[in-house]
Amino acid sequence: MVTVRQILQTKGYRIFSVKPDNTILDALQVMAENEVGAVLVIRNGDVLGIFSERDYARRGVLKGNSVDLPVEEVMTRFIYYVSPTSTLEECMAQMTDKHIRHLPVLENGKVIGVISIGDVVKSVISDQQNLIQGLESYILGREYHP
Repeated sequence: MVTVRQILQTKGYRIFSVKPDNTILDALQVMAENEVGAVLVIRNGDVLGIFSERDYARRGVLKGNSVDLPVEEVMTRFIYYVSPTSTLEECMAQMTDKHIRHLPVLENGKVIGVISIGDVVKSVISDQQNLIQGLESYILGREYHP
């Protein structure tokens, strides 16, 4: 089974964040520059929340809030985490059950990365392609080297 650690080893351990008093526009700029759908909201090393495109759409623009509003006013405060040893299946179950698209990865009380639903789907597809190729090789009597 593929684990979160394996996804992070491929994707990288970069964490994109803003401070709670940064504006919605600041957060959107960080997201756009790094091509990510969410940023953590961090103060003095403590994660206070997460701000996503969904937060902007639902609590920002649709509520008529200005992009100059501090991000802490519209961020999601309750965060679900996974560990590096969590499996893809556990991540998919949590994302589906909680209707979320991003999961910070917590190890020894510290966030070491963030995975998205896109990361999970990409990994599942890759895993399935390897399985199919292995089965085809087995059926045809060829050696398979992933």
